[in-house]
Amino acid sequence: MRPITGREELDLFSQLPYILDEELADDLATARRRPEWMWVALRGDRLLARAAWWCRPGSDAPLILDVLDIDDSASAPGRVDTGVRLLRTAMAATLPNGSRPPEYSRFVPPDWRENAVTRQVIEDRMTVLERTGARLFVERLRLEWRPESPVPDPGGRLAFRPVHDAKELVALMASVMDGTLDAHGRDDLTRMSAQEAAVKHYEDELARYTSPRDWWRIATLPHGEPVGFVVPAHNGYNAIIAYIAVLPAHRGNGYIDDLLAEGTRVLAEQDVPRIRASTDLGNVPMANAFRRAGYANFEREINMTWN
Repeated sequence: MRPITGREELDLFSQLPYILDEELADDLATARRRPEWMWVALRGDRLLARAAWWCRPGSDAPLILDVLDIDDSASAPGRVDTGVRLLRTAMAATLPNGSRPPEYSRFVPPDWRENAVTRQVIEDRMTVLERTGARLFVERLRLEWRPESPVPDPGGRLAFRPVHDAKELVALMASVMDGTLDAHGRDDLTRMSAQEAAVKHYEDELARYTSPRDWWRIATLPHGEPVGFVVPAHNGYNAIIAYIAVLPAHRGNGYIDDLLAEGTRVLAEQDVPRIRASTDLGNVPMANAFRRAGYANFEREINMTWN
């Protein structure tokens, strides 16, 4: 069990297939991944298991464990045991002693529970994680809009303007934490204030996007009162709706549809091949808004965390 030596071992690392394999070379080139964060368990030249962490460019620490695979053709108890040994070894060597491991993320088919083979593959990996102390945190919907779908109509009820500055957006982000249905947001509120959570979210994610900030929009009533905001962006892989929310006092009026229409319009004008977004499986109002705007649920995402 060892980390890969570098880009020259990507073919070895990719013997166990996963949807992110096509991004690995560019991730290494842009410092989103490092060879010492990409671990393999080998028997001779045969890959038995692998694990890898990802980070945002410029970061010195892993942010997400987003690759964890085992040889599904191996015997049932043995393949899981190998995965557990590899993950424990890799975590001990890669993560600071005593630190909380980064969240695990895996993209899965929307109907993964309905196909016995697919379900076994995913549940085996979840078992590996559970045996190292992780637990299911949330399941999310991955959504996609494509240009063949019509751009939704903003409706005309709201006016849209750019965000003045980070302070304005962070204040609105703190406000929408009240009553949030987002599992990550609710978890943040168990450990910090709404203001602290908003600052953390802004600095750790939104501020790092290199796409134009004049894409960002605040929605207002005709007299100028803010109703909500939408943050269209590009994350280095795809155009995305990075954040969208309605202020608590204005929820229940369908303004989410207007916000999503505006965010989609901004990105569609850039002639992007697709727009991606995600929301928690349990956030039914948000999921319904994306569906109405023409976004299809093309995958789900499993998130697991360690206490």
